[in-house]
Amino acid sequence: MFARNALRLFSDSVSNLSNAVGTAAAWLYPVLVVVMIINVALRYGLGRGFIELEELQWHLFAAAFLLGFAYTYVANEHVRADILAARLTPRARAWIELLGCLLLLFPFALIVTVYAFDFFLQSFQLGERSEMPSGLPYRWIIKAVLFLALALLSLQSLGTAAKQALVLWPEREER
Repeated sequence: MFARNALRLFSDSVSNLSNAVGTAAAWLYPVLVVVMIINVALRYGLGRGFIELEELQWHLFAAAFLLGFAYTYVANEHVRADILAARLTPRARAWIELLGCLLLLFPFALIVTVYAFDFFLQSFQLGERSEMPSGLPYRWIIKAVLFLALALLSLQSLGTAAKQALVLWPEREER
């Protein structure tokens, strides 16, 4: 009973975190649209382009996209091969999801997360900035977003595995 409650709490907490981050990240898209409109208006209206706005567009898009990884997984909106899954029992689908999380997604996401942290840390330590003279400073921020998004995806893979374990091992009825 305690283990089931712990698994449920873990799964729900991770899913809630992924949903909150994904919902917040979705608000970056309207900001991106505003930045794009301003950039286009300045370029074609005043004949002046700004590298800072171009780079800000890239960073906003990347952040919104990356931070939506775990949210997309929780919402079950990611790409899957449902041709086979439609013919399987719920229990078989739960087994496939559990094994996929533990043997494929989690190890992959964790390895990439470790490398993303090194990528971010090196950028932070170097004080990396845009190569363009008027470009954005603090390039490490977008690299930190990459690391955080992958860490959240790694965590979400464990949360989903916990959820599937609850499906596979239902509570025994008291007699």
